[in-house]
Amino acid sequence: EEINRINEILPHTDSQGKTSTIQQWIESVIQRIECYKVEHLQLLKEAMALLELALWKAKLFDVDEDMLEPKNADDGKEGSNGARKEQRITSGASIVIKNVLSFLILPK
Repeated sequence: EEINRINEILPHTDSQGKTSTIQQWIESVIQRIECYKVEHLQLLKEAMALLELALWKAKLFDVDEDMLEPKNADDGKEGSNGARKEQRITSGASIVIKNVLSFLILPK
């Protein structure tokens, strides 16, 4: 829409005003591109958080059930939480995300 707008405006612009019209159009296109870049970055951050959680969840499902059982009867959550934290660290998400980001991040 914005790209084609210049094709509609230029034929009706006098020759002295074409340069300024084109400059204004270019500035509006650049502003839109910058907005899209910001939106892309926000969506990318959300997607990477979801990817990290998905990798963590997949790693938790791969873990042996014995590892998630409590260490002793008095401390029901400690064994489970400790194992879950360890799986989040060792899920490989940082490596996967780094490699995936290299394909999704916009060049500067």
